[in-house]
Amino acid sequence: MVPTDTNNDIDAKAQEGQGIASILVVDDEKEIRDVIRESIQFAGFACWTSESGDEALKFLEERQIDIVIADIRMPGLSGFELTEIVKKKYDTDVIIITGYGKEFQYEEAIEKGASEFILKPVRSRELLVRLRRVLRERALIAQRQEMEARLRELTITDDLTKLYNMRHFYGQLQLELDRALRYDNPLSLLLLDVDQFKQFNDAYGHLEGDKILIKLSDVIRRCLRKSDTAYRYGGDEFMVLLPQTRGSEAMKVAERIRSNFLPVKSDHAPDGNIDTTLSIGVVEYRLDEDLSEFVKRADLVMYKSKNQGGNQCLIEE
Repeated sequence: MVPTDTNNDIDAKAQEGQGIASILVVDDEKEIRDVIRESIQFAGFACWTSESGDEALKFLEERQIDIVIADIRMPGLSGFELTEIVKKKYDTDVIIITGYGKEFQYEEAIEKGASEFILKPVRSRELLVRLRRVLRERALIAQRQEMEARLRELTITDDLTKLYNMRHFYGQLQLELDRALRYDNPLSLLLLDVDQFKQFNDAYGHLEGDKILIKLSDVIRRCLRKSDTAYRYGGDEFMVLLPQTRGSEAMKVAERIRSNFLPVKSDHAPDGNIDTTLSIGVVEYRLDEDLSEFVKRADLVMYKSKNQGGNQCLIEE
């Protein structure tokens, strides 16, 4: 039996992502499925039905469902078995219903992962009250997770450039070092420094200097792969981690960044542009090298580039 929803308007809105909660009723008795579905649709929610747990799982593979309402005793998968699978695989809550209240208890349903437990015959008002409670809890959890994600992002992101900050750099570097050792993969590091940045700040002010740093962060982002990560290391220094990358390939990335770091427009500059160049040091990780030594080598190569006149990329020989 194909899951059905006779309310086409609600179905269309749910598919368009207009915030209507999606409910799937799973029960082997058609009369019960239809009664529950009608109550849920009348309350303004999108609702589909399945006659078995196996059918419900196929449906969940194709559509995001907020809440599954499942009977315990059904042919094939029981409601408890379905609940355990749903909670492991999907971001979906489960409400258990049963006509065997003496055999099955609320505590057992909750232990299986259900959010609610309702006895048959299911009363429409009770069902909707409990359904709305579960939906409110889902919304609160989603808000909390979003807030936690935003707070975490703030703690690891540089305010000016929106790249990762130095605190996050060292944690991520250790992870990449461990991964490189575990899988015997290469790892390269770029250390970038803006040439004569102090002179820029002294001549044009810190606000103009900030424009340079923002411009550089944008250039770096455009030149990297998804697996690469960039960090504002401090002041006008930036780090780029290149997993699974040999030094020779890292040099190409460094040169791409350097060549794309073009003059920055400024009303304060005599010709309307501030010339900007980079000194970049490139190093490849050495086996059994510790984190601090890896960073120190990048620092030395970058300063060698700067001492030789800047506006160039150097790799450790």
